[in-house]
Amino acid sequence: MNTKPELAGPQIAEKTIAVWNGRIKMRVKVAGQGPALVYFHPASGLLWDPFLSYLARTHTVYAPEFPGTSAGDPYAIHAVQNLSDVVLVYEELLRELKATKPVFVGQSFGGMLAAELASAYPDIASRLVLLDPIGLWRENAPVADWVSATPGERAALLFKNPTGDAARSMLQLPEDQNVAASVIAAITWAIGCTAKFAWPIPERGLRSRLHRLAANVLVVWGRDDALISSTYAEDWRREVKNCRSVLIDDCGHIPQVEKLNETVSAVSAFLAEA
Repeated sequence: MNTKPELAGPQIAEKTIAVWNGRIKMRVKVAGQGPALVYFHPASGLLWDPFLSYLARTHTVYAPEFPGTSAGDPYAIHAVQNLSDVVLVYEELLRELKATKPVFVGQSFGGMLAAELASAYPDIASRLVLLDPIGLWRENAPVADWVSATPGERAALLFKNPTGDAARSMLQLPEDQNVAASVIAAITWAIGCTAKFAWPIPERGLRSRLHRLAANVLVVWGRDDALISSTYAEDWRREVKNCRSVLIDDCGHIPQVEKLNETVSAVSAFLAEA
């Protein structure tokens, strides 16, 4: 039996929502039908990939762009000064979207942000899916510095096989050198915007707040993650009452790209539970 999911691209709309007393205009990509699901993207910005298309088959997916990462609006990042501001901005956004008890799905930096928001507002989400989330720190397993890494070093941090098809599909630059330069500049700026809240050490006390998470949590981790060790899955299980984890073999930091089918299988089973 062919278990590969059908991932035809959905129609993607875009909304612009004013928050933070009008100082930030958040851009949100929206696709799909069904219960609300909010996707929190990683440090390098929002990329609509086949995993999001899969989620849009059963949910209305809201994918906000982090302040400062939207094309043409780079200085929005200056309106937020600390992580608590970011949490409040996203809570305002969800109220404006009227996204009631959505599923939260967060990748890496987005996983940290989803957990911070759900710990500040325990009733805000119905479930959390966290893909290789940052936010915790142990001295015996330091998180790699992806901010200062070169593009080649970053590829090795993100993928078990940085030269494989999955990595190329995500990292390959356009042939036009001018367009490629614009893409590199946008990614660099996005990493700078998010690093404001996660560098030099991506830990802002989240561990002390994790006990406040009320929703069921699924942590999905690439077993061979070189950016943040998959052993952190044990920390999440220990700190969060209703947490389980799935480790995906032969996989790095971005399981929904490098091992799409395995990630889809784990997430779909979790979301289908009563």
